[in-house]
Amino acid sequence: MSFHPTATTEIIETDLLVIGGGTGGPMAAIKAKEADPKLRVVLMEKANVKRSGAISMGMDGLNNAVVPGYATPEQYVKEITVANDGVVNQKAVMAYAQGSFPMIQYLDKLGVKFEKDGSGEYNMRKVHHMGTYVLPMPEGHNVKKVLYRQLRRLQVGVTNRYMATRLLKGPDGRIAGAVGVNTRTSEFLVVKAKAVVLACGAAGRLGLPASGYLFGTYENAANCGDGYAMAYHAGAQLANLECYQINPLIKDYNGPSCAYVTGPFGGFTANNRGERFIECDYWSGQMMLEFWRELQSGNGPVFLKMDHLREETISEIETILHTNERPSRGRFHERRGNNYRQRPVEMHISEIGFCSGHSASGVWVDENARTTVPGLYAVGDMASVPHNYMLGAFVNGGIAGADAAAYCAGHDLASYDEGDLLAEQERVLAPTRREDGLTPHEMEFKTRRLVNDYLEPPKVTAKMELGQRRFAEIREDLDLLVARDPHELHRALEMQSILDCADMAAAASLYRTESRWGFYHLRVDHPETNDAEWACHTVLFKDEAGRMAHAKREVDPFIVPVAAEEMSAYHQLRIKTPAAAE
Repeated sequence: MSFHPTATTEIIETDLLVIGGGTGGPMAAIKAKEADPKLRVVLMEKANVKRSGAISMGMDGLNNAVVPGYATPEQYVKEITVANDGVVNQKAVMAYAQGSFPMIQYLDKLGVKFEKDGSGEYNMRKVHHMGTYVLPMPEGHNVKKVLYRQLRRLQVGVTNRYMATRLLKGPDGRIAGAVGVNTRTSEFLVVKAKAVVLACGAAGRLGLPASGYLFGTYENAANCGDGYAMAYHAGAQLANLECYQINPLIKDYNGPSCAYVTGPFGGFTANNRGERFIECDYWSGQMMLEFWRELQSGNGPVFLKMDHLREETISEIETILHTNERPSRGRFHERRGNNYRQRPVEMHISEIGFCSGHSASGVWVDENARTTVPGLYAVGDMASVPHNYMLGAFVNGGIAGADAAAYCAGHDLASYDEGDLLAEQERVLAPTRREDGLTPHEMEFKTRRLVNDYLEPPKVTAKMELGQRRFAEIREDLDLLVARDPHELHRALEMQSILDCADMAAAASLYRTESRWGFYHLRVDHPETNDAEWACHTVLFKDEAGRMAHAKREVDPFIVPVAAEEMSAYHQLRIKTPAAAE
């Protein structure tokens, strides 16, 4: 039996609306209130902000900490430029790099715990190919509690259990607010706002994990790409969506292998001979390409090797990996009979997704976190600043919050078209009008299985074009999508965002007719990197006719020069086998 909710709608007004209560969203709200204590700020979260987002269980370390004495902002910008094959907005990366250490100090004062040495200095570790940027967090399980205390202290309004579905715009094209749906009651909430910060996380529920479980994803499974979809439908530009997120993970476990965590302690990625085959375990497209090549060769499978380490070292690694971020990791190893001391841990490759935190695919933003839509900001894993990670979400969230506070001071609320709201209510409630049909589970499984079949690298033009046709068939079947309770309605809306992201992934991958970023965009029928035509950003957007369109965007002149011989550093990761003695 279907249920039949009505379009019961509550309308509220605020100055700034933040959508997403994980990492970047709370920091955007906090920094906006600190910039202007009188500012009205509402944070909309589809779960509960106390335990939501990719850091719901904490974090085991900062991957990109720019700490004086270990690195300079200029060195970091160069590192990320090289790791990303030169396709970066260096101003945005620099804004992050300059805000990195002040944010670490700010979080430290709030009570977030970072590893320190005997003299009280931050205990930095080296994993990256060139610089030293990793700061472990052995007790990083309290991050969400710290953020929530600040939200309460600053009196940020929080609307838990409301899923944002579409952004509203005024007649002049600027943001006017957003529409949300209660995930427990299916009631609507319209938030009229002068500015909106999108902080919805990665599109992590795009490809299907090898396990076949819809929620067995590498990323937080709540991050279904709804922020990407909302930005697209609002007319914002999205950048480099062909640069997928693909990561090494523990075989059959929905979490990272964490070679970057164990690396500073002496662990490393090895082949079936126990040999190290890449010099650097920092995630990059080129590293993933070497990982994939080894996995496919006679030297596969690939393993995380720690059995050569001392007992006290392994115990320290277990404390970090089994008590923060994913506490289920230890239980998984125990029940499978894995013991770091006895044998290496088998690794594999994750499903694909969009995530600037681990690659470069996101909503286009400048150094102030502004999108191409006036009054709309994007931060964290869904913004286009590459290799963002958790600290990037904090820093850029803070940048967005402060800038949005200034924007709100100079603007009034924009009016929105009531017809747009009515159309969105009808779209949302359509699955509830049916007595029978296809469930969200069925349609999501099919969509994500087709993503694996047709979009995974190595990318083939004919396969991606066939994938587009299959996605179009699924879109036609949306008229059969049924939701029998509020939970299924929530999943039906997420499924439609996943389908939007699948369409964008295929279209963006077909548009860039070259290979770049190692394994992330490896096209079999365009195997070479073509800097003459494609040393640029690609942007995807919804044109005036409502169709998906593309354009090239030039890479702005570098503010940190990178020599030609340095640009190839990440292409030299494979450890060369010594030649036999003559």
